[in-house]
Amino acid sequence: MNLSVSSTDDLSKRVLDTSAEHERHFPASSPGRQPVHTVYVPADRFGPSTPKDFGTEALRLVNNHTPGVGSFGAAFGIQPDVAGTVRERVTAKLAAEPIEDLRIDFEDGYGVRPDTEEDSHVDQIVEAVAAAYELKALPHFWGLRVKSFTDGGHERSMRTLDGFLTSLRDRLGRLPGGFVITFPKVVMPEQVVIFVDYLTRLESALGLPVGVLQFEVQIETTEAIINHRGELGLRPILEAAGGRLTGAHFGVFDYTAAVGLPPDEQRLDHPACDFARHIMQVSLAGTGVRLSDGSTNAVPRSDSAEHVSGTWATHAAHVRHSLRHGFYQGWDLHPAHLASRYAVVYGFHLTGIEDDLARVKAWREQSQQQGAVLDEPATIRALTARLQRAVDCGALEASAVS
Repeated sequence: MNLSVSSTDDLSKRVLDTSAEHERHFPASSPGRQPVHTVYVPADRFGPSTPKDFGTEALRLVNNHTPGVGSFGAAFGIQPDVAGTVRERVTAKLAAEPIEDLRIDFEDGYGVRPDTEEDSHVDQIVEAVAAAYELKALPHFWGLRVKSFTDGGHERSMRTLDGFLTSLRDRLGRLPGGFVITFPKVVMPEQVVIFVDYLTRLESALGLPVGVLQFEVQIETTEAIINHRGELGLRPILEAAGGRLTGAHFGVFDYTAAVGLPPDEQRLDHPACDFARHIMQVSLAGTGVRLSDGSTNAVPRSDSAEHVSGTWATHAAHVRHSLRHGFYQGWDLHPAHLASRYAVVYGFHLTGIEDDLARVKAWREQSQQQGAVLDEPATIRALTARLQRAVDCGALEASAVS
């Protein structure tokens, strides 16, 4: 072949340099399993049996209020062709691993208390976490939510985290895996810089490896979405975290209050929340930071069918809304939420699963042109990711995708 340009070596080097710079900012997805939820439990209510107790109560509600496949499918909006499988797998999940990610809460769910009282609760949860760990009852992912640096609770926040980790080290001699800190109500990246500085000092004092203390931020302020300079606020927050940021969790009620929504419109599926979530998605896509949606504040006021089914209907609709928008994790606050969380997530993954498996298989066999859909590589990556999520949470057996 005849060519007119003698050499493109310098251009090729520039292309490779550009690709390396892009990869530095966008390292792709975070490896490993992502939990489908984070369950928040106030610090003064957490004990070594809390995860099991949540599962037992959720299972009781399912068996009492949806004793058959038909009632189960109707309660959670599950299609009849998969309702039986979903119910079977949800009840197994509630018995074996009811909570995938646990956050012991010292912030809004706990409130402001005298130092002596919070100190005593730190001691209490150290013993509870140690006992759960020794009994192999600690969830795969777990951690603390400390107080916000925005609300003047910074000194208490650092004291609680130090006291907990120091006492847990003395009690167990190690930090159990899966630990993460939730850092709420971020309004400025400088707060994250300060928090990272504190974590570095804490690691040094405790003899921990540098960087082992990782955290997630709660995106629940308007300033975290659009900062004081009128710029998108999430990338500066990510850069301020210095490689420690694992997740960004949307805070529904603080955010909807901040934008001026009336109380009866402060809900997870409000369009104002969709705007914030989409900013989160675009800002953090490809960075390895996992996204989580927020909570539903509806809980059953009694064990009556009306109250339980009403809670399930509201929560199920919110979980389904999150999934449709590409948020595969959310917050749960009550045992009843576990039933609707897993029912909707499992139903989402199992509905149409045979078609998804066939499309991925056809692509692998390079025969996708024979199907009804001409899939793009990006679509196949999304389908493969969905199948892996289904396996990770227990909706699908690993053998089905091998």
